[in-house]
Amino acid sequence: MHITARHDYAVQAMLAIAAVGGGHVTTGELAALQGIPATYLAPLLYDLRRAELLSSRAGTDGGYCLARPPERISVGDVMRAVSGELSSIRGRPASSITYVGAARALPRFWQSLHSATGRMLDGTTLRDLLERLTETSG
Repeated sequence: MHITARHDYAVQAMLAIAAVGGGHVTTGELAALQGIPATYLAPLLYDLRRAELLSSRAGTDGGYCLARPPERISVGDVMRAVSGELSSIRGRPASSITYVGAARALPRFWQSLHSATGRMLDGTTLRDLLERLTETSG
């Protein structure tokens, strides 16, 4: 699995918003909090809002907030929102690749790897990560 800047920044932004605890956070505030270029954040936040992981509000007291509680948003949800599939082989879904000869066992292996990765990402919520932060700083 390749974790892109889009994945990393999206999860960082979602954690920063979750850490606020229900308040609205602007793009500029997120950029400052996480050290992410604001111009890079805008399309990510759009994708996260389109995936119904974020809500937004315009105005001086506006910004972004989570669309549902952090215990109901997994890292997998965030990553899929900004890139689609969690893993691929040569840019294609693992289920679409076929092999011949000695490599015929690879599709099952790649699919198992994809499943294990998905279970870990889908089994870890924003709340889980925030709780780990509390454990390590206390």
